[in-house]
Amino acid sequence: MERALKKAKTLDLYKGRAKFIDDRTITVALNASEEEVCISGVKILIAAGGRPFVPTVSGLEDAGYLTSETFFGPQFPEKPWSKLILIGGGPIGCEFAHIFSAAGTKVTVVQKRSRLAAKEEPEISKMLQEQLRRDGVEVLLSQTASSVVEKGGQKQLTITSKTGTKRRISADAIFVSSGIRSNGDRLGLEAAGVAIDARGWIVTDEYLKTSVPHIYALGDINGKFQFRHKANYEADILIHNLFSGTRKKRSAHYNIVPWAIFTHPQIAHVGMTEAEALKTGKRIQVGKNFYSMTAYGYAMGYEPNDPDDGFVKLIADETGKILGVHIIGPHATILIQSFVYLMNAGFTCQSRPNQLPIPHQTGSRYCLEASSIETIDQSMVIHPALSEVVAWVTGELKWAN
Repeated sequence: MERALKKAKTLDLYKGRAKFIDDRTITVALNASEEEVCISGVKILIAAGGRPFVPTVSGLEDAGYLTSETFFGPQFPEKPWSKLILIGGGPIGCEFAHIFSAAGTKVTVVQKRSRLAAKEEPEISKMLQEQLRRDGVEVLLSQTASSVVEKGGQKQLTITSKTGTKRRISADAIFVSSGIRSNGDRLGLEAAGVAIDARGWIVTDEYLKTSVPHIYALGDINGKFQFRHKANYEADILIHNLFSGTRKKRSAHYNIVPWAIFTHPQIAHVGMTEAEALKTGKRIQVGKNFYSMTAYGYAMGYEPNDPDDGFVKLIADETGKILGVHIIGPHATILIQSFVYLMNAGFTCQSRPNQLPIPHQTGSRYCLEASSIETIDQSMVIHPALSEVVAWVTGELKWAN
């Protein structure tokens, strides 16, 4: 990437730390020297991202720890650790727990919340947790990391439960995966008048403008979902608006943001959870289809009631509009993508609201519109294929309220 940037004739690359002097000027303290350069611009784009959030734990700094950033550097181990403690059971913590345990490391996950991957559906969190435990990962829920000491080459972490019970666990290393925080506090944003929210993320509008009209921000720094594909989406919008020459501007929308957790099994998510959908006050339909319910899934070795039998969970409103899709199992990230396209297509037609869909491909009770479940229900699906897992979930819908 750096080599490509240096080849661009209309681009100057400065490697260092930038800070605003005013709303059109920044200084850059160069990495390679003590020199500081001053740069000004008519328009400024901030894409400074975030950094790992490290909770306050007594003795942690002295004992030493890793994060998803520092791991890929001098601290990268020559061989897998014998034992590792992960503080945090969100997506990053779960992914690294899977990676390290697969390499033979005895992993302990300390999670402050009552379940892993807490933004996922409860049944998906449960299945993930059970699979990690079957793989040898110790999962400690509702526990807070309190203090760390280093003795005999081992890092000893004291954890405290919600009831006040303390326990000490030890490992070769501690990996902190407690989320991320904004890098906005390092940019001198107050000098430029750029507004931030209560957590330090830069506030942007639908066109990615900050509170200063000629300053834009995208990616993790605006606090709206910390995913690489979200930043790519915003970059496409900004490139179009600034350089396409058309008056018709594109705007950013965040109601259909897909994401994945690359554990074993894989997890994919787009749209509302069942709990979020029920809070809308609408009449909601919810259905599940398991891998074992398809020929391809059965051929892969999945049978009903297997502990690792993955599933697709579909949530729709009374008109059949897709509100959310949640998948756990092989190739979840591939299987969910068709739903992302459907949900982005919109829903405008009228339908009969009080009827559930009837079994797959036997007739239509809904108007055929792009974001309707009937678009899936009335389409041919290759057999045998894993795509049947997502296609047939429409026939499993039942009223949730």
